[in-house]
Amino acid sequence: MLKAKNNLIIFTGPSGVGKGTIVKQVFAELEDIEFSVSCTTREKRPSEEEGKNYFFKTNEEFEKMIENDELLEWAEFVGNKYGTPKKFVEETLAAGNDVFLEIEVQGALQVMKKFPQAISIFLVPPRFEDLEARLRQRGTESEEVLQKRLAKAREEMKHIDEFNYVVTNDDIDKAVESVKALILQARVDFSGELNGLLNGAG
Repeated sequence: MLKAKNNLIIFTGPSGVGKGTIVKQVFAELEDIEFSVSCTTREKRPSEEEGKNYFFKTNEEFEKMIENDELLEWAEFVGNKYGTPKKFVEETLAAGNDVFLEIEVQGALQVMKKFPQAISIFLVPPRFEDLEARLRQRGTESEEVLQKRLAKAREEMKHIDEFNYVVTNDDIDKAVESVKALILQARVDFSGELNGLLNGAG
């Protein structure tokens, strides 16, 4: 049976660019899309909830998930591991629903190799200085960790050309509208293809 929706949307960008804020608004305004919650070994921040922002794991628990092939992708980022549980993504796509992955750049590149048909979106700051300012405003990390994040961000930005779309977060509302438009456009494109197949079958 042909499915109406089963797009995999990969959303990434350097740390501090505002991914979480945009995702929250996108999900408040869009229907028929499932958020894939990642696992991480990093400490939970005060504003975060278990099972909503991340599944927080110990290093031992995370290693066991790797050993049991339970992760679609995983990456280590400034001393912490992040990964996407495989079962949820595969089952949701198989059911014909959209799945939204908000993941680190390294992990996004891994998933793109496994799902070349995925819609990949890279979120960038207007200027690199804006990224540093956002990270400093958080006040959640030491200067050493912050500098590691900035160095990592510079490397990650080199991969921009490997993604389908680039959205600049210079205005939060405009960025949200851009991400929503890309998701909705993918559904329209798929529907057009579906209609063509159905009409041809007639």
